[in-house]
Amino acid sequence: MTLYTCKCCKESKEVSKAKIIYVDNSWVADIICSCGKYMDSKPEEGMPSLRRTESTLTNRNKLWDGAKEKLCGERGINESFN
Repeated sequence: MTLYTCKCCKESKEVSKAKIIYVDNSWVADIICSCGKYMDSKPEEGMPSLRRTESTLTNRNKLWDGAKEKLCGERGINESFN
């Protein structure tokens, strides 16, 4: 749930769903305070932080190094051919 606060009344509400609408040349959430103004929230509140911890992601660099060595050989692309 996201915490929305009003700047004039210092009223706050916790809301789970909100629509973003374009009003008076700015984007605001459709959460309205009792005073009639739109409420605002901080972007990081209510936003999940996801991390992918799959074992296949750590093996990706090893796979690339192996494929690069097979394609380019042991000497690499930028080394001169003697």
